[in-house]
Formats: sequence, structure tokens, C-alpha cells
Amino acid sequence: MPETAPSPLITNIAAYQFATLTDLKSLRERLVAQCKAWGLKGTILLSTEGINLFIAGLRPQIDLLLAELRALPGLESLTPKFSESADQPFRRMLVRIKKEIIAFGVEGIEPAKYTSPRIEAKTLKQWLDEGRPITLLDTRNDYEVKLGTFKNAHIIGVDSFRDFPEAVRRLPEELKQQPIVTFCTGGIRCEKAAPFMEREGFQQVWQLEGGILKYFEEVGAAHYDGECFVFDQRVGVDPALSETESTQCFVCQSPLTEEDQKDSRFVEHVSCPYCYKTTEQQMQENIAARHAAIRGATTPLPGSVPYDHEQPLNVPEACDGRTLLETLTTVLPHVPLAELQSRFENKRILNQDHQPVPPHHIVRAGERYLRLLPAMVEPTVNADIRLLHEDEAIIVLEKPAPLPMHAGGRFNRNTLQYILHQVYQPQKPRPCHRLDANTTGLVIVARTRHFAGNIQTQFAQGKVAKTYLARVHGHPTADSFHSEAPISDVPGALGSRDVDEDQGRSARTEFRVLRREADGSSLIEARPITGRTNQIRIHLWQLGHSIIGDPVYLPGQAVGDTQTLDTESDPLCLHAWKVTFTHPLTKQSAHFETTRPAWA
Repeated sequence: MPETAPSPLITNIAAYQFATLTDLKSLRERLVAQCKAWGLKGTILLSTEGINLFIAGLRPQIDLLLAELRALPGLESLTPKFSESADQPFRRMLVRIKKEIIAFGVEGIEPAKYTSPRIEAKTLKQWLDEGRPITLLDTRNDYEVKLGTFKNAHIIGVDSFRDFPEAVRRLPEELKQQPIVTFCTGGIRCEKAAPFMEREGFQQVWQLEGGILKYFEEVGAAHYDGECFVFDQRVGVDPALSETESTQCFVCQSPLTEEDQKDSRFVEHVSCPYCYKTTEQQMQENIAARHAAIRGATTPLPGSVPYDHEQPLNVPEACDGRTLLETLTTVLPHVPLAELQSRFENKRILNQDHQPVPPHHIVRAGERYLRLLPAMVEPTVNADIRLLHEDEAIIVLEKPAPLPMHAGGRFNRNTLQYILHQVYQPQKPRPCHRLDANTTGLVIVARTRHFAGNIQTQFAQGKVAKTYLARVHGHPTADSFHSEAPISDVPGALGSRDVDEDQGRSARTEFRVLRREADGSSLIEARPITGRTNQIRIHLWQLGHSIIGDPVYLPGQAVGDTQTLDTESDPLCLHAWKVTFTHPLTKQSAHFETTRPAWA
């Protein structure tokens, strides 16, 4: 078989020229058409201050483009830097019009009118061979420098060339009297960097003619370590101007040497030594972003802006066959009859089709109706939610107070669950257990229904160890004690519960005195073995040591008339302090602990 002729090498050129260009739109259209016709790819930047280009293609077509450009007034001396590659390093052909051909953002720096003295590559090598006392200033971005730079060069330390002016102002004052040679990839940045430094008071500034690429072309690797980053798919070229094995990280775009690619932290399309983060580091970054999102979702509080709210009402079995008005008086005993009648008159009691329903309508158990609450504004809450842990399965957070967990009563949007839904959407995180609105501390939240079911089962089976802190009235006589008082399952006024020795549900809480205070209070550690509503509060109340700040279970076995505290009230001194459970994903024991509140 006849041998296949080798594919011709691709010629790569990089060039720029500061000159006054006009009629940029028509020039752009002409260059786009010509470059595409000639099979060229790359980028040409046009500006009223000149041209900057990186183009690749076959040499005859490259020569046609250069002839076309040199025919333009001001570009007669356009001098490119050449290199060759086996493959086309660009994906497409772009011609763009920009304010500057190299973004700098400083007025009054005009290379077409003035540039600093230039130093040829061979002269610089001679100076370095002689050991002259000069400072080589690398004006490139930090990520470019990773692939290589001149030996003993001063790295300016910028992420973008626009940061260069401020970086120059941070240079040591003594450098202003010393000879400085600025350099970059091809020289274009130094056309602005060096004059700017002169304007800032640096007295001996040169710019390396043609940059690193011209230096490689004329003198090779002398006094240079590594390779040179280039802005195309080659990523890096060596002092022979040949493409290297360097690549770029898919995630952070950092250039990576062969050595970088051997690092255990380099995983293609996932991470590299420069962007790799441990699980803990990544989680902390995620949490910081979530905290910002929480602030955004709660400023202002979502329930502080008036809105029309439809509150559902399910007909209980006991109300089957009654009128809707009778049902409402049963289900909502705290709402005056006159107010309920007014809601019917104003057509604010609706069926599921959003049609008004009369008060004499007969209801059936299980049916659902809606109470329309127009222009609803919810009470203010404390939304300073602090995340402690987040992974694919769970969120562990510290709930502030007052903040209800779920919608109910006067609260719908100013709740923990609503706020989390806004922050994590389209996910709808589910709290796996309850804390009273006035209780602070740890809450476990599942990110999916599956994980919620796993953790809720652990709670139901008593496999979750919970420890609370409580500040109580009085000094218990024993250092350790417990309560097994059964707790009613039927809510009383304001949803409160009571001890019910006959029909109450079994409950057990173990207590330990941590500290007895001189003011007559005590700091208690509470471990609920079961999980009844208000269990810790009721057991301490029943034992004669009600929790300080509790608006419901008052000293002397009294019951208060306030359910949820306002943000100005003294706090309920009950805090979910520690929790241990089995992680639903890893199946390992997970333990979390918060800092103690100020009152503890």
C-alpha cells in the first residue's frame, strides 16, 4: 500500500500592534469572512488602540492574513511570533471589538504614542550572563506563572492584568531606584505595564521585546525555569516553542505540568492540586454559601411582606355530619364565633375548588377546606440559622428562637422549613424531629424523603441519643433524678399538654444537675428517653422546677397564656445541646454538639 503523506504542520502566530484603527465593524466583518475562507482559527481583538491576535492554520493562508493586515494603515510593521504544532489548537474563529486590546483600565496609558525602552532578548541574556543587578518583573497572572518563569523573577501576584496597577503600588519603595525589566508572554502587557510604572515613579524600567516567546525563539532556555503558558489548547510551550504535555484543570482552569498530573489530588474532570479540597473544606465552603443564601431569603423575613394565605383545615372524624360552622368552632376553639361568621360572610371559607362554602354546609370526615387569610403578616422571628454540617443526605443546624419548625397558626413562611425550602430549592429538606418554636439548638434535617424516613425511624425506635441543657427554677435535692410521668396526647389550651396518669402516654426523662446557682436557679442536663410533645418542659414543671422563660409551664403548676415568645422576650432556657445517631448514608455513628448558650 502507498504510504500516507504526513499532515502538514499547523503554523501558530501571536501578534499585536498599537495603532489607531477606524471603521472597526466593517473590518471585523471582512476579517471573519476571509479567515473562515482561508480555514484559519483563533481570536483577533480589534480596538481603536490597535490589534491583538492569536491565529493558527496552514502557512500559506497565514501569510495571506498577514498581508491583509499589513495593508492597513498603522499595521505595516506588524511582526508575529511563529511556532508550529501538529494539531489545530483553536476550536473556532472569533473576531471581537473591544475597548482595549489588552484590558488594563487606566486612562492616559497609550502605547501607540509612548512606550518604555525596549530590551532585546539577546541583550537581556547578556545582562543576566554578566550578573547585572536587575529585577525581572513577571507581569503575568499567577496561574500563568505556575508553568514557568525566569529564574529569581519577582512575581507581581495578580489574578488579572487589571489588578496590576494596585500590585505595583505595593512594591517596595527601594525598587523605584533599581533597574527593572518587565516581561510577559508576548510583550503586549508590558506595553502598558512599563509606562505605568514610570508614571508611578520607577526610574529605570525596560520591557522585554516580544516577551517570553521571542526570548525562547532567539536564545532558548537560558536563565528560564519551566515552560510558557499560552492561551490556546496547547496550554504550554517549551523553550524550543514545542507543545508540552501540560494541560488545564477542567474545574479551575489552572495550567498543570506533567508533575501536577501525577499528583494524587489530580482527578481528570474533578480536581487538581490547586483546587482540590478535602470533604471538610468543601463542606465549609458550601455552608458559607448557604449562610449567605439564608440571609438573602430572610432579609426581609418572608412572612413580613403581606400576602394572601390559604390555610388548610381537615375535617376530623368527630365532626362527621356536622355543619361547617360547628366544625370550625370545634377545631378552632380559640377563634371567636363572631369572627368565624364574618369569614363566611366575606367568602373566606373555601372548598378545594376555591369556591365559597356556606356555614350550614354539612361536612364529612377527611374532607379538606381552606381558610383564606388576606394580606397576612406573620410575627417576627429570629432567623439566624447556623449550619454545622451538610452532606448529600443530611443537614445539621442550630435553630434560633423564636422560630417555629413548621407552618401552623400564625406562622407559615416565617418557619424553619419554609426558609430551608427557599435556600435549597428545588430540594425540599425535611426536619426529622421537632423542637418547640421557643427552643434553641440542634436539628437534624434530611435532604430527601428516603433519608428522612431512615432518621425518623431511629427516633421512633429510641436509637437517637439527645442531650439538652435547661436552666430551671429552684435547686433539685438530688444530683441525678428522673421522671416517668405519663403525658397527655390531647392538646389543651395553646397546644399545651399535661400529666395524665390514667390515659397519658408513657414517657421518661433523665436529669443531672450540672450547677446550682446563687440566684436560686440550677443548670440541668436532660436526656429524654422517649419523645413526647413538650416532654422535658412538662417533666420539670411537674417536678416543681419549671424552666426559666417558659411562657406555658409556669412555676407553681400554673399554665401561661402565651405560646410563642416574641423576639424581644427573655429566652426559654432550653437548648438541644448534643445528638448522636446513625448516619443514613455512611451507616457510621454521627455525633454533633453545639456551644452552650449564654445562659448556660
